[in-house]
Amino acid sequence: QVKLVESGGGLVQPGGSLRLSCAASGIYFSFYAMGWYRQAPGKQRELVATITSGGSTNYADFVQGRFTISRDNAKNMVYLQMSSLKLEDTAAYYCKVVRGGTDYWGQGTQVTVSS
Repeated sequence: QVKLVESGGGLVQPGGSLRLSCAASGIYFSFYAMGWYRQAPGKQRELVATITSGGSTNYADFVQGRFTISRDNAKNMVYLQMSSLKLEDTAAYYCKVVRGGTDYWGQGTQVTVSS
């Protein structure tokens, strides 16, 4: 059974930083690409960043060098280090893995950027 559990969200001021974590279980973690997505109220869920099994990364244009995705295969963890946060980064953040053609999502962690 695939399970993803996000953590690390919270309230932060503009310009601040947060590190999100996603703990994966039920998969041979090091074999799979992982992704972070976000969804703001009233908006569609959108890709933030992905990391392949080999560690290659890809970012949405809006990241603009502010976020870093990483993984620790020994711990079955994927991270999203976010800095220079903006008001518009406020959203629920989700991690995702695709296994056997099926998308598996965590429950999400809320990031609120506010002064």
